[in-house]
Amino acid sequence: MRRKLCYQIPAAYEGRKTLHFLRGEAKLSCRMVTRLKQLPDGILLNGTRARTIDRLKAGDRLEVLLPEEENTVGARQLPLTVVYQDEDLLIVNKPAGLAMHPTHNHQGDTLANAVAAYLSERGGGAVFRAIGRLDKCTSGLVVCALHGMAASVLAGKIQKTYLALPAGRFAGSGVINQPIYRPDPMKTLRRAGEFGDEAITLWESLCPGEAASLVRVRPLTGRTHQIRVHFAYLGAPLLGDEMYGGSRQWIDRAALHCESVRFLHPVTGKEIDLSCPMPADMVSAAKQAGLSPKEGE
Repeated sequence: MRRKLCYQIPAAYEGRKTLHFLRGEAKLSCRMVTRLKQLPDGILLNGTRARTIDRLKAGDRLEVLLPEEENTVGARQLPLTVVYQDEDLLIVNKPAGLAMHPTHNHQGDTLANAVAAYLSERGGGAVFRAIGRLDKCTSGLVVCALHGMAASVLAGKIQKTYLALPAGRFAGSGVINQPIYRPDPMKTLRRAGEFGDEAITLWESLCPGEAASLVRVRPLTGRTHQIRVHFAYLGAPLLGDEMYGGSRQWIDRAALHCESVRFLHPVTGKEIDLSCPMPADMVSAAKQAGLSPKEGE
């Protein structure tokens, strides 16, 4: 089903072109506006087909009917924990071990397949658009846009925090500001060094220990493996993160969980602030490392 967006023109747009409102208040991309112009019912002004050059009056009713898109990802029923859903967004709590997108090694057993099945069962469908990605080994919140407009507005606008278990003692708070690069273009492995793409990670200790610590992390940039690489650079790889030298004594995957997401809704503008607790395997690893994380962390 195509998503209809309805707006009442405010006084600030009196006498201005429809295009100005679509690109400004409605936050539609230039590409989306072009597509809408090609549809007979794409842009309606007071119930009549409108051109982007048409002038607006305060109180006018502008309707946008977003184009329908074909989902090319196959649907497959997999366990899926939905945290939030409306006509524009689907936010899920991804378990560790589930890949985001189909690849050569993962066909039909990814989050994209699970989301396709979930939406299909409810009479809907959408191209899978995850705003940002989580590594296969990382658990936690994933924001999925259900249409191109929402994806365009949210790109780079979601503030995320993570819970992590780096080896060693971390007390207080700190900043890791170290570029990240890819030594071998044929491998996913990353390294931190004096050259590469800017990467900044903020961390705050929640429960310091000797063997490991529980920290809350906020990446200010979105480099591949950023949190994992930065703590490995400090000589404190995440527990379970074998790729970057972490011990699997207490957990068999990188101890990293996307705990919260915060952003402004792409259509309503209202603040969305959601969180989900640390999963059982990380709680168990923390306890075995001698930590006593508080309930909900």
